[in-house]
Amino acid sequence: MAAVLFGIDIKDVTSAQRRTAKTVNFGIMYGQGSFGLSQQLSISRSEAKNIIEQYFEKYPRIKNYIEDTKESAREKGYVTTLLGRRRYFSNITSKNATVRQASERAAINMPIQGTAADMMKLAMISVHKAMKSQNLKSKMLLQIHDELVFEVMEGEVDEMSSLVKSCMENALPLGKVPVLVELGTGKNWDEAH
Repeated sequence: MAAVLFGIDIKDVTSAQRRTAKTVNFGIMYGQGSFGLSQQLSISRSEAKNIIEQYFEKYPRIKNYIEDTKESAREKGYVTTLLGRRRYFSNITSKNATVRQASERAAINMPIQGTAADMMKLAMISVHKAMKSQNLKSKMLLQIHDELVFEVMEGEVDEMSSLVKSCMENALPLGKVPVLVELGTGKNWDEAH
């Protein structure tokens, strides 16, 4: 997304550009308009409007996904993750526009964030089983959004790196869409970034 947004090769994308692209991606997906995007990115409303227009030009099926998801939620009263977990929306047909729009944003969000949560849970289970079967002494400490934090014993860094990367990338295959995992090491979480 960052490579497309900035018109550069993917290998030239910086972490700052990746963060900006993430902001744009999530903002647009959840109904953020040019005003909100301009505030988040500290750019003018016209620049934000242009980014949103270019985004939907480049990815017209995303607009279809948004509208189809809202319509399905209105018809069924719920949406699902890729693995079938449901979330119900009793206010999706509310006559109160503010209430209805909040439910619509949540309905668009849930299949994406819910599937990501399902994927992370599967990855954690897979990592735990692999660590146990290999009698590793390292510990999985916590999850922070889409990251896992480990306390890795000396001598297990390479093995843990390979194991974690493989388990996370293969937790929930998404067909043609690759799941990419970045690893970092350090004496603390900050150093690992």
